[in-house]
Amino acid sequence: MKKILILMLTIFSVSLTAQEIKWMTFEEAQKAQKKEARKIFVDAYTVWCGPCKMLDKNTFHNKDVADYVNKNYYAVKFNAEGNETINFNGKMYTNPSFDANKTGRNSQHQLTSYFGVRAYPTLIYLDEDGNLLAPIPGYQTPKQLELYLKFFKNDYYKNVKTQEDWEAYTSSFVPEFIE
Repeated sequence: MKKILILMLTIFSVSLTAQEIKWMTFEEAQKAQKKEARKIFVDAYTVWCGPCKMLDKNTFHNKDVADYVNKNYYAVKFNAEGNETINFNGKMYTNPSFDANKTGRNSQHQLTSYFGVRAYPTLIYLDEDGNLLAPIPGYQTPKQLELYLKFFKNDYYKNVKTQEDWEAYTSSFVPEFIE
């Protein structure tokens, strides 16, 4: 019985780690891009944001999401109101008005403004050269996120020029991720 329990715990532990997105810093992602070209996927979150926490729990821990992101993107978790100094595309970004004594909302990081983030969470997509493709605001389920992950990964965005193009893409999209 003890061996079965240990085996079950081991399998459970392995399956949990298989469902983790491999988050990195902006600097690590840019360095990795130089070795192997991939787009960057950024989770711009805040510590006080309820939908950000739900996205983490319900979407980012989904096996299909984690596997797809890890295989096709460099993933960056970015505290949009944090205090870290970030070197992005050769420029330093900080949060000069950050107040370490605040427990809720804080001032916005300079990089947050650069990306045009207006709500939390916002999922940011960058191309293989670190150029902004789009900030997509709001909570997304695994199937909703899949639409965007594949849209940017497969360069479909290059062919979408009008609202009709977008509607054609979304209406023909068949999600494969299991929720």
